[in-house]
Amino acid sequence: MSELEEEEKKQSNVKARDVVRFALYYWRPRVRLGAGAAVLMLASVLMDAVVPVYTGRIVDAMVAMKTDPVTAMQAAWWAFGSFTLLALLHQVLRLLSLYFWNRFAVDNLQSIVTDGLQKVQRFSADWHANTFAGGTVRKITRGMWAFDSFEDTILMGLLPAITIMIGVTVMLVMSLPTVGIAAAVMIVAYCAVSIWMSVKILAPRFRASAEFDTKVGASLADIITGNPTVKSFGAEAREDRNFREIVSYWRDKSLNAWQTGVGADGVRSVMRLFMMVSMIATTIVLGKSGKATPGDIVLVITTFFIIGGYLRDIGMHISHLQRAISDMEDVVGFWLREDDVIDVQGAKNLTVKRGQRPDMISFDKVGFKYPNALKNLYSDMSVDIRAGEKLALVGPSGGGKSTFVKLIQRLYNVTEGAIHIDGQDISQVTLESLRRSISLVPQDPILFHRTLSENISYGNRGATQAEIEAAAKKAFAHDFIMTLPKGYDTLVGERGVKLSGGERQRVAIARAILSDAPILIMDEATSSLDSISEHYIQQALDRLTEGRTTITIAHRMSTIQKADRILVFDQGRIIEQGDHATLMSSPHSRYKALYDMQALELIPELSDGDSAEKTEKAALVAND
Repeated sequence: MSELEEEEKKQSNVKARDVVRFALYYWRPRVRLGAGAAVLMLASVLMDAVVPVYTGRIVDAMVAMKTDPVTAMQAAWWAFGSFTLLALLHQVLRLLSLYFWNRFAVDNLQSIVTDGLQKVQRFSADWHANTFAGGTVRKITRGMWAFDSFEDTILMGLLPAITIMIGVTVMLVMSLPTVGIAAAVMIVAYCAVSIWMSVKILAPRFRASAEFDTKVGASLADIITGNPTVKSFGAEAREDRNFREIVSYWRDKSLNAWQTGVGADGVRSVMRLFMMVSMIATTIVLGKSGKATPGDIVLVITTFFIIGGYLRDIGMHISHLQRAISDMEDVVGFWLREDDVIDVQGAKNLTVKRGQRPDMISFDKVGFKYPNALKNLYSDMSVDIRAGEKLALVGPSGGGKSTFVKLIQRLYNVTEGAIHIDGQDISQVTLESLRRSISLVPQDPILFHRTLSENISYGNRGATQAEIEAAAKKAFAHDFIMTLPKGYDTLVGERGVKLSGGERQRVAIARAILSDAPILIMDEATSSLDSISEHYIQQALDRLTEGRTTITIAHRMSTIQKADRILVFDQGRIIEQGDHATLMSSPHSRYKALYDMQALELIPELSDGDSAEKTEKAALVAND
């Protein structure tokens, strides 16, 4: 089972009590509004429940016209007036209820979708690396609308239906005890069967449908996001086939759920028909023996039509409720999830002084293991980085370079030891203050589909337009920006797709310049640039790094020759350290071997199955 499937399985482990807790959490802040709407709705349906009494009295009054026309007419008009008043009150109370309910419901939806994003944004880098972004979006939006259906079903559907069932049954028992008791038994049986079918038969099918609905959304987003790659390989038809296969699975699961729902409705329809026949037949028998009047027969028929409508709705509501719960499970799972990387209670803001501490960043006997790894990547690692030092990290892929900077950003928690910045344990400071103290220029920067001004000022929201342009000039981005139709107001497209790789990199560098953080992390920030741009931007980066503690993950050895210190990583260990000249002076240095592999192209041909480690060993031999 993949990590993604394990995560989805863990997340779908949501219990009924969790759904109830989730609902109460969002209802509690506006309980008066919701309760007021529910009370008005209950009052409305109670008006509806009493209506059959007055229809029966109208019929009895009309029958009595032959014997006492004056009294009978008065009784008929009185019953008719009561009937009209009840019908009017029913409509007025219902409209008032819906007016308040709409406010209650839309406020809940706003809270759920904003809280969902707030929660997901703070999940660990590991969670996001193993989760489809499109699937996450689908889960949040589907859960939001499912909650709308959930609360509508309970407070505006089931609650009124149950109220009128009880009210009408009590009224029938008082008027015609035999018919009322029979109706009560059949109503209980109907509700029990409906609940059993929903929980045992419909629920698993709708849950499976919801899971494949998420996969459809995730796959669709993945294909659209990767459209440039699809086009470059002419793979549209292949992606069409793959997507069609996923949709076909969703279609089968959904059709199975919906057709099963139709079958369940059929069972409920037969039960309602049996109830109607039984009630009317019983009343006819009572009428024949003189125990029921013509008005009682009208009362029973009218009552059944009211009961039948609400019973039909109860069956539908129970099905909708189960479907809504299935669709809510993912967003409830987000709500329940507590991530490993969170602010501890009482966390303080990180304060970094631009001094000359010998341990501006300090790894103190750090041990670390990735969640699904079998063994530690780091064990007992201790490193001190001076304030203002320019540090470079080199080594083969998987050696631990990227993990080093991820731990400084606290994208993961260390399993042993501690990391300090300016003497402060980063596990005891707020994540926001920690990450705002670090500027990151990644190898493949991601921009928002917003204006260039907004992207450049992302790390400094209070920056003026003049400051934005000054940062862009330092990053050699101003000239190309001014050639665009809207200049700094140009939208860059999703993930910055409208810009070239070099242009995105310059915007990212401008963003780092403007954020003015005391710690700078660069993942080979000039790798996407042409030679001329790289020359000028390297000068801008040299100015940017002045007075800042800088960590560079190096992929090209030629870019780090001016580093104060170079750490050579291998399988989670620092095997060498020193400046470029010192490391190059040792003939058996691992750094020298890596440098020569690039500078002198001492890279032997690889056979199928040969590893990067084998290449490195071959380079060491060649160097000797």
